[in-house]
Amino acid sequence: MAKRRAARSVCVALSRAPAGLKAPSVRVEVHIGSGLPAFALVGLPETVVRESRERVRSALLTSGFEFPAGRITVNLAPADLPKEGGRFDLPIALGILAASGQLPAQALSNREFYGELALSGELRETPKLLPSLVEGARTEHELVLPSANADEASWVAGPRIKLAGHLLEVCDALRGAAALAAAGTRGGSPRCALPDLAEVRGQFIAKRALEIAAAGAHGMLMIGPPGAGKTLLAQRLPGLLPPLESQEALEVASLESAAGKRPSLGFRRPFRSPQHTASVAALIGGGSPGGASLRPGELSLAHLGVLFLDELPEFAHNALEALREPLESGVVAVSRARSFCEFPAQFQLIAAMNPCPCGYAGERSGRCRCTVDQVVRYRNRISGPLIDRIDMHVELAAVPVEHLIGDEPSAPEGSATVAARVAAARRLQMRRQGKLNARLTPTEVGAICRLDRDSRVLVGAAVARLGLSARAYHRMLKVARTCADLAAEDRIRRADVAEAMRLRALDRG
Repeated sequence: MAKRRAARSVCVALSRAPAGLKAPSVRVEVHIGSGLPAFALVGLPETVVRESRERVRSALLTSGFEFPAGRITVNLAPADLPKEGGRFDLPIALGILAASGQLPAQALSNREFYGELALSGELRETPKLLPSLVEGARTEHELVLPSANADEASWVAGPRIKLAGHLLEVCDALRGAAALAAAGTRGGSPRCALPDLAEVRGQFIAKRALEIAAAGAHGMLMIGPPGAGKTLLAQRLPGLLPPLESQEALEVASLESAAGKRPSLGFRRPFRSPQHTASVAALIGGGSPGGASLRPGELSLAHLGVLFLDELPEFAHNALEALREPLESGVVAVSRARSFCEFPAQFQLIAAMNPCPCGYAGERSGRCRCTVDQVVRYRNRISGPLIDRIDMHVELAAVPVEHLIGDEPSAPEGSATVAARVAAARRLQMRRQGKLNARLTPTEVGAICRLDRDSRVLVGAAVARLGLSARAYHRMLKVARTCADLAAEDRIRRADVAEAMRLRALDRG
């Protein structure tokens, strides 16, 4: 009689569903009733989740458990939340064992379970798990997950995060017959050599602009012929930036995990370089039309790092226009019929383009045959509002042969030397305003980027002559503020304003 009551009981195991950087709690409710053998799974499961009944059945049998006869109903609550992935295999299996009396039901209390089951009962690596661990670690629950996810678990390591390699290990721990291993603490990220700025020959103005961009988190567009070093310079920007703080690194790792990737950067800043064939969904984020959750795109995967768009005019027009709002707000909002997610996207945009379709306009060799109309159409692929949102526009010329063979006026500075100046300027900004110069609001620009009389006259003449928008004016002041910070000056000097104006090449026509 006791067994019959146990077989008719309802048992609950806890888990979480992936939903971008959020991970709402899911109650896996299992009921075993009388009737013909059947296995019903409800609660908006997608195909992978529905297939879990076959994985769970085989895993229980091969692990030596009895698969109960009768009608099994599994409800993934809340019912209106879409569920995806194989992470619910383990809580479903444990719920069935508890509901059939093969495990003590109270052992499931105050625990969360994650893990895809192999047919042998082995626990396999489960993607998109880090956001769930971050949310679960804020509760008093013990979190049980596959040993294969130990790297993700190390980001939130603690005594309540347990690892298991097999269903039997979990069951032994729930019975009190054994103890699961706790997740290890994350060690220092492996050091890897980043490309050094000293490898770039010549291009002194562009190097200076790159230093300013690094110091104030400013966006930069480089215009120059093929082989001038645009890509080379962009790839060296991460080496000028300070490493991520612990909380920042966790946020970046969570975005990687939400995208279905294993976190790999540690405390290094991300550098993303999508091809010009990338779609809007690839840049902004999204998912399949019937998918249960949305994934971050390239803009969010570059959060707190660098997004490099080479051959900028070759990107689709709607893809480029999708950059405008995130550049201002630092947030990407992805909306679909069944889901909505917001992802952080405080990336630093570095872009590159040729001066004309063939790439050789302005060269003394005269090999460019592009007409004026062709050049205008090429540059008009980038809209004015987007150009307005990029702080610096830098023109590069072909590298002189004397610089290529090593006859530069002085030895080129390495990344370490420039990075030290960048770090000092960033510390100054954080002490003064609590954020980097590129993130200043218009009100803060008025208070922090004040100009003396000579500088105001210079800026007024430039705005009148070039027809700068209010946004371009504010961005120019932010760049001037960064130039002053690099020189450790309290006030913006006339030279800082002049340098910021020189770095707005496209405004000069």
